[in-house]
Order: sequence, then C-alpha cells, then structure tokens
Amino acid sequence: MTSHIQKEHAFQKQHNVFHGYKDLRGARKKAKFPNRRYWKKIGLGFQTPKEAIEGDYIDRKCPFTGLVSIRGRILQGKVKSAKMQRTIIVRRDYLHFVRKYQRFEKRHTNVPAHLPPCFRVHQGDTVTIGQCRPLSKTVRFCVIRIDKTSSGRRKVFSGF
Repeated sequence: MTSHIQKEHAFQKQHNVFHGYKDLRGARKKAKFPNRRYWKKIGLGFQTPKEAIEGDYIDRKCPFTGLVSIRGRILQGKVKSAKMQRTIIVRRDYLHFVRKYQRFEKRHTNVPAHLPPCFRVHQGDTVTIGQCRPLSKTVRFCVIRIDKTSSGRRKVFSGF
C-alpha cells in the first residue's frame, strides 16, 4: 500500500501524523480514522484540492499537506516548462513604459515554482502561484490553483 510512496532514502511521512503502535490499538479508532492524513486550508479564498485531502502523496513543501505557509505576493502566469520533478517554470508577461518614447514595450520574467503532486499541470496552462519561504536555491513560490488548462493545441504566440 505504501510502497509507491517510499521511493526516497529517508522514510516519507507526514509531519503531524503519528505512526506509532498506540494508534493501532482498538477497532473503534481504526473505524473512526481510516485515513489518517494531515491537511489544512491555506486561506486567502483558495480551496484545498480534493486530491490533497483524499490522496496519499507525501510532500513537505506542499502548502496544503506540508509545512509551507503562503504569504506575500500572489501571481498569475502561464506554464512555460513542466519538465522538472515537482517544479515548473511560470512565464509572466508584462508591459514596461519607456518615458523617452511615451510607449510600452513587452517584457517577461520566468518564475520557478514548486508544483505539489495534488495538481496535474501541462505546458500552456494558466496557474496562480503564491509566495512562500525559500524552498530551494531559486524556488520561492508554490502553485496554489490551476486557473485555465490548455486544450491540447500546438504552441502559438498569444498576446497580452
């Protein structure tokens, strides 16, 4: 049952769930708590995904089931790359005003974000990411919602 979860060298477990022998005593406890799983609401009007509540993945960096809190900026962008494990690159397009010419120029920035296993994201999807503590050398954001999924069409340039 848990063999597909235990693929790392260290034992994978949720921080707030006790797995000791005391929990195994009593048929009532087994019936009352069949799926011992820690999850939380992150607030700010964002719903906890169903997969985070009912799933069996273990991710310490997930804002719904792990030890990460969302604070600071909330951004939106398009998924540019989803080739890494649990990390995506989000492209944010914006307009920059050039005062000398009184015109705007197109600019973009790439933001690496942690992708919890409760989301299935592909290239071209629009996602909402929230700022959290530094999760690695470059990752400071985490995906908290999928806004729009791409309809499987080929990559073409889309305006602002």
